[in-house]
Amino acid sequence: MKKPDRTAAGDAFAAFSMSVIRLSAHLSAEGDALAKPSGQTSARWQVLAAASHANMSVADIGRILGLARQGVQRIADLLEAEGLVRYEENPAHQRAKLLVLTSEGETTLHDIQTRQAAWADALGAEFRAEDLRATTEVLARVLDGLARPKASRR
Repeated sequence: MKKPDRTAAGDAFAAFSMSVIRLSAHLSAEGDALAKPSGQTSARWQVLAAASHANMSVADIGRILGLARQGVQRIADLLEAEGLVRYEENPAHQRAKLLVLTSEGETTLHDIQTRQAAWADALGAEFRAEDLRATTEVLARVLDGLARPKASRR
């Protein structure tokens, strides 16, 4: 069967997308390895890191991470059971509690971030910082484009 016709930009975007998918899998595995000594996973680490920012509900964290609120809620409840986070009243919303790190959660996050810093420094040294910044800018533009309603992308 013949492949569908695409523009040069469409071909480039398809190749870019496949590379990002492959990168995501590698980053997830690396994140799991970095979080494992602290008894965590990459997903739990992401929620801990997001909760370290003030005044965020589970729904807020889900939006920032691009995850379903229900998935973040499940992880947050597990982190609470481990004593790493607690729920606090939200003055802006009666039912959407704020997720806050406990001191144990702060220590766990710091331990993971310390390992991540050494990993990022080592891997980052293989590239030019300018190239990584430019790539990050392109990724941000792609994410912005994907966040727009489909009708406005055509």
